[in-house]
Amino acid sequence: MNRAADAPVRQGIRSAQLGILSNASLAIIKLIAGLVGNAFALVADAIESTADVVSSAVVWGGLQVASREPDDAFPFGYGKAESLAAAVVSLMVVGAAMAIAIEAIRGIRTPHDEPAPWTLIVLVGVVAVKWWLARRVKVVGTNIGSTAVSADAGHHLNDAITSAAAFVGISVAVIGGPGWQSADDWAALAAAVVIFWNGARILRPSIDDLMDRTPGTEIVESIRQAANGVPGVLATEKLAVRKTGMAYRVTIHVQADPQLDLATAHVLSGKVKGAIRQSVPRVQWVLVHMEPYEEA
Repeated sequence: MNRAADAPVRQGIRSAQLGILSNASLAIIKLIAGLVGNAFALVADAIESTADVVSSAVVWGGLQVASREPDDAFPFGYGKAESLAAAVVSLMVVGAAMAIAIEAIRGIRTPHDEPAPWTLIVLVGVVAVKWWLARRVKVVGTNIGSTAVSADAGHHLNDAITSAAAFVGISVAVIGGPGWQSADDWAALAAAVVIFWNGARILRPSIDDLMDRTPGTEIVESIRQAANGVPGVLATEKLAVRKTGMAYRVTIHVQADPQLDLATAHVLSGKVKGAIRQSVPRVQWVLVHMEPYEEA
């Protein structure tokens, strides 16, 4: 893979590595603070961070596989590995939400001591770090067009939501005193509902990519206009676009003068490919089918 094409992959891998390092550190801090400070919402938050570590590792692996060049076994490339990684991350989010909900319900039904006030300081720092990390990774995912990296950013945001909910719950439990100990469990349960919804929401783009759903009209129309703008192209039809990894694959039927010889038609198809790739740089593969022009 050339340097230009490899740059987005390197950006995605660096964001995944940053996520692994940050989440591993936060998970340890939150788990210790939650156990020592008797705050289940913080323990649930640690579970979410642990899932984030695994999800970032999955994204890292998916991007590395997706960056491989096509070969005889996979002539269309390995780009779908990126979408598979995004789907795995989304399912992990849903699974983490269910685990947190089960433990939260168990804590609500079982009386326990109120959480320690100092755990709130830990949560303030955690929310700040995770919010920054979610925004940073989201920018990378949007810039390189990676469904997996964007899903990982959503996972970081979920962790920030869990931490914020834990802060509210522990605050209520500390201020309310006896009788309000389960407030942090209710906060964990509320966070689990939000996390489940977000996990289901970020699952859809990965499924769309795996099912070769047509991208937005903006991409499709840009490709069509680029092809129609090439001198010698009289009409276009049967335009199909699908996303593979962080790139697009295009199949388009181009109509031209029926009197063109084969060599000239071949040159024209090359110009169409160049125009499309210049208009939409994320298009890495174009198949042009030449047809004689016929007036409607």
